[in-house]
Amino acid sequence: MSTTTVAPSSSAISNGLDYDYLVIGGGSGGMSSSRRAASYRTPENPLKVGLIERDVDRMIGGTCVNVGCVPKKLTWTAATMNETFHHDAAHYGFETDEGRSAPSFDYTTFKQRRDKYLARLRGIYQNNLKNADVDLIRSAGRIVGSESDNDKVTVELDDGKKLTASHVLIACGGQPETPDIPGKEFTIDSDGFFQLEELPKSAVVAGAGYIAVELAGIFNAFGVDTTLTVRRHKALRTFDDDISDELMVQMKKSGIKVKTEFVPHKVTKDESTGIITLTAESGEDVSAECVVMAAGRTTKPNVEAIGCKGIMDLTPKGYIKVDKYQNTSLPRVYAVGDVIGNYELTPVAIAAGRTLSDRLFGQFQDTSNLYIDYETIPTVVFAHPPIGTCGLTEAQAIQKYGKDNLKIYRSKFVNLYYGIFQVEPSDKPKTLVKVICTGPEERVVGLHVIGMGADELLQGFAVAMRMGATKADLDRTVAIHPTAAEEIVTLAPWGPMSKH
Repeated sequence: MSTTTVAPSSSAISNGLDYDYLVIGGGSGGMSSSRRAASYRTPENPLKVGLIERDVDRMIGGTCVNVGCVPKKLTWTAATMNETFHHDAAHYGFETDEGRSAPSFDYTTFKQRRDKYLARLRGIYQNNLKNADVDLIRSAGRIVGSESDNDKVTVELDDGKKLTASHVLIACGGQPETPDIPGKEFTIDSDGFFQLEELPKSAVVAGAGYIAVELAGIFNAFGVDTTLTVRRHKALRTFDDDISDELMVQMKKSGIKVKTEFVPHKVTKDESTGIITLTAESGEDVSAECVVMAAGRTTKPNVEAIGCKGIMDLTPKGYIKVDKYQNTSLPRVYAVGDVIGNYELTPVAIAAGRTLSDRLFGQFQDTSNLYIDYETIPTVVFAHPPIGTCGLTEAQAIQKYGKDNLKIYRSKFVNLYYGIFQVEPSDKPKTLVKVICTGPEERVVGLHVIGMGADELLQGFAVAMRMGATKADLDRTVAIHPTAAEEIVTLAPWGPMSKH
């Protein structure tokens, strides 16, 4: 690995290079890193920064802005509102004169407004680059040389023009991965989901990760007859078992049909009806108007297009291998975001990109601590219900600290929101809170929540965990009542406690 950790003492102009810093990829990591680098520009050090993006009009801002976090959250919100109107409002006494408890919903109108907002964001991103004096280069970029002796990296553009830079960041992101099976052309991927002009009456979502779970929940909350197929025994297998088990229970109770041990084998379409059938290797099949293949994302095509294969070290799965400082095996070439395969989350890419620029251009005397700590990365799955998680799962904690050095605190309860619902208590959606502690001081190393509000309550607890919060710190915190979050600070010794 390269170990470049010192800020440049002179600019590209004086070194005869085109740029001090050249970023390939206009997503969250690339945008944040280029702007942070440009912020260190001074009269004495007039840094020249450029960003290469091949699809500015459609994809500036990357996956998150265009076909990921932002449109997903807007659609999730609309679906949640639909669920509130159609299922929840009547329990609170809401009813129209016609006996309906919900207004009509026009998905086409929603999509138009969502897309208009995304276009506005893309414009803001371009203006942000302009205001930061970062050159926006409309092209793909390919690394064709890295010369440590000459302190430069060479990048080739679509038109054959070659640019030289003192430092180059690869932040080209990923794309949906679709199984290579017969009939895959009859399906759509997660990008295609956001292109739907209207909702189907029925849908199959194939996948077990957070994308599949989120899309299945959205479809179902909109009233679409929804089936989720997973290759093994449950969805979100990498999450804490208690959380993923509870999710399976709640998805099924909400009306989502879940088919486990379902390995996609082929897809067929009835041209007369338009119905699409997904068949498993076992012979089992499921049919719907729309089939979404949501098995995950891949960076291999992007990594290969940039010229990484064969010239730098990659992981067995095709990700770019980096050290904790984001250095690749090529001198003066770095990578952040999805291409490194470590926490494929927008905030992580942003933090890594900014920290890298701080290290390279910030003129700090000591850069040894300028790297991302992945120990307490919080994340949320916008499922129905949402999931929030930070730190280690129980299985990970056992592996790291040993079974006898853990205390696990749990609480399962009905959110007050559902208290008034006119259904059997056992049918009311539950919230599950789990806190994992280690050592005699019971330092919190894992926090997991599934239930209403999990998405919003987690951020503050992530700060506490990063500061080394213990169970005693939670116990001494006065609760806010009535909230779901109070359960985290009122766990055992007042509630149930188990020791492994």
